[in-house]
Amino acid sequence: MQMTFPTARHDRLLTVDTSKAAWVKDALAPGIDVCPVFLDAQNGIWGLRARFAPGTTLPKHLHTGTVHMFTLSGSWNYVEHPEQPQTAGCYLYEPGGSLHQFMTPSSNSEATDTFMLVFGANVNFDAEGNFIGMADAGLIEMALNKAAGAQGLSPLNYIRGLGGAYASATN
Repeated sequence: MQMTFPTARHDRLLTVDTSKAAWVKDALAPGIDVCPVFLDAQNGIWGLRARFAPGTTLPKHLHTGTVHMFTLSGSWNYVEHPEQPQTAGCYLYEPGGSLHQFMTPSSNSEATDTFMLVFGANVNFDAEGNFIGMADAGLIEMALNKAAGAQGLSPLNYIRGLGGAYASATN
């Protein structure tokens, strides 16, 4: 008896070469350049390669889901944990419910290059702890596409949810 398994069929691999793909400059905030690789608003998953300029500090934020982050070059740390800098080769896992503030030291000599896979949303707070907004895969997709259009980069090429397809037919 031959067994048949349901499989996803693709004419080619779903892949993004971030060394050739468009990078959106100052994409989500000044000093943050982003190359999206996977955005799935339906399931709340976002995969980004992001470069953070020296001295970049994000608002304090809480993750509603897990985060996997790999540092390719440079260094960064959480304001709350300066004794644990993340440098080239470091992998960080954050469980849902993590609350922290990301920063790259102003003494860095280059941008810090990272890859992140985020599940859920960031709930962002100001310096006094007041809610200032949320960022999820849908908002990030919208913001990146808008910024890319303004920079003459449209359409961006990344993989979307929806069963695994490119956002752009150019690939």
